[in-house]
Amino acid sequence: MDEYYKLKQSILLATLSLTGVIFLVVWVSLSLNIALSYMLGACVGIVYLRMLAKDVEKISSEAQRVSSGRLAVFVGVIVLSARWDQLSIMPVFLGFLTYKIAIIGYVLLINLMPTQNRKMKHE
Repeated sequence: MDEYYKLKQSILLATLSLTGVIFLVVWVSLSLNIALSYMLGACVGIVYLRMLAKDVEKISSEAQRVSSGRLAVFVGVIVLSARWDQLSIMPVFLGFLTYKIAIIGYVLLINLMPTQNRKMKHE
C-alpha cells in the first residue's frame, strides 16, 4: 500500500501543479473570468480524484461497496456553470479534465524513464 500512497500523492501534486500553471496561462492569455471558470472545474476534478482514490482504497479492504457520488459532483458543476452567467461551461469542463492530463503525464514519465522508475521502486 505504500507504493499506492506514493502514487496517489504524486498524481495529486502533479494535478495541483498543472492547475496552477494552466490557471496563470489562461488568466494572462484570455481573462480572469475564464481562468476562474477553469479553476472551479479543476478544483472539482481534484475532489473527484480524491473520491476515486478513496474508492480504490476500499477495494483492497473488506468493505467493497463503492460510492456513486462522484458522477453527481461532476454533473453538479456542469449544471452550475450552465445556469450561472459568469461561468463558462467549456473552461469548467476542461478544468475538470486536468487530473486526467496529470495521470497521463505521470504514466508517460514513468514509462519513458525506466532508470528513474527502477530507483523509485528500490527506495
